Amino acid sequence: MTAQVDVAIVGAGFAGLAMAIALRRAGRDDFVLLERAASVGGTWRDNSYPGVACDVPAHLYGFATHPNPDWSGLYAGGDEIRSYLERVAEAEQLGDRLRLGTPMTSARWDDEGDLWVIDTPGGGIRARTLVLACGRLTEPRIPEIPGLETFPGPIFHSARWDHTADLTGRIAVVGSGASAVQLAPELARTGAVTLFQRTPAWIVPRDAHPYTDEDRERFATHPGELARLRAELYAEGEARFASRSGDATASAAAEATARAHLAAQVPDLALRALLTPDYAFGCKRVLLSDEFYPAVAAGEIALVPSALAAVHGSTLVAADGSRHEADAIVLATGFATTRQPYADLVHGEGGETLAVHWFEGMTSFGSTVVSGFPNLFILDGPNAALGHSSSVLMIEEQAAYAVRCLVARDRAGGVLRLDPAAEAAYTDEIAQAAASTPWLVGGCRNWYVDERSGRLTLLWPGTVDAFRARLARADGTEFAHVRAWT
Repeated sequence: MTAQVDVAIVGAGFAGLAMAIALRRAGRDDFVLLERAASVGGTWRDNSYPGVACDVPAHLYGFATHPNPDWSGLYAGGDEIRSYLERVAEAEQLGDRLRLGTPMTSARWDDEGDLWVIDTPGGGIRARTLVLACGRLTEPRIPEIPGLETFPGPIFHSARWDHTADLTGRIAVVGSGASAVQLAPELARTGAVTLFQRTPAWIVPRDAHPYTDEDRERFATHPGELARLRAELYAEGEARFASRSGDATASAAAEATARAHLAAQVPDLALRALLTPDYAFGCKRVLLSDEFYPAVAAGEIALVPSALAAVHGSTLVAADGSRHEADAIVLATGFATTRQPYADLVHGEGGETLAVHWFEGMTSFGSTVVSGFPNLFILDGPNAALGHSSSVLMIEEQAAYAVRCLVARDRAGGVLRLDPAAEAAYTDEIAQAAASTPWLVGGCRNWYVDERSGRLTLLWPGTVDAFRARLARADGTEFAHVRAWT
């Protein structure tokens, strides 16, 4: 059986829900929301490891249309965010539009029908418009480590947590990024943790604080106060861009804060040296933690300043030659980011896949539309991530742009076909803005840059204000054979 809709949205995390909200607000109810899992939530459904939390202030990490006065504190835990998304889906009455347990197995542009033909295990869908809201941190990256398959105990990625595993013995944590820094201190409460650190991270104080019952009551009864708090957090985030993007004064001040944090929590000079990055502040994701350094300093986490190189049964061999015994392995090794898994499933004009189109790295116009893929929008995809503030802000801007395009398309008629020249020009804009930033010249390897081309393909190299202004300048002439509509 084949259904027909105006818009098919793939993914029911923040991006998919944002698109559904934007469509509803525009009076466009002819859409379906496809979700491969059994519930909404995206990243915050998939990641259930001990200590999982967001490092963006909670009141900025939510939809503008769905303020939440009940956040428990400055930063929200994973369960709390997942519950928030479930409440949003319920409030938006998406039940009849939401198809859970329905993965997109392929999507093909039909040149004759001017629509997308989408395959799912439950049947086909024909949609005039396709929105990919699949997320960028969805597919775990499993490192190729010789002998990993010989390990006799539990082994799993942090985003596929095994809640049945016995983690009271010797636990090896592979990785030292955001997930590892959150989960390792939690695991150390019940087990003996050894952490394999290929590269140390810049870590700044989290300084989290809970909101009191009085705070939450005030937010609920005085929406203006909640709006002012969100505005303050937004301004703080925008100001933080300077230190992440290479401004000399701001970067020096932020690095000094990180060094002072390390010195205050790790008295041992030799250990402190092993935890000190040798690359520019902001080159890799800056982490927030008040618990990781003390756990390492106290010996609760045994630090191996080297990558895991090989596994021989229960013996783990580091690149520095040291050997360590383990009963369980947790891979906190990140995700497939620059090569998005959905790209192989989407076939545009002439049958070309997104993966082929992006063979040298992701490109787009407005971080949202791609030439050769008519009536297609991608949220939270190419150059839409942030290193300084809430990605939800970017997603909301993209959803608003997509709806604006659809309204103009329907008014003018025809199909939205991005002009390849507009995509090339936008790609050049990104390259020029990123050229002197730490992400490219800061002396590190990060997941923001595509190794095939050396281009920055994940991060937006500017503020949220700048992104909003850039999309506001899009007047429809980015699409071939369409007159300006602003």
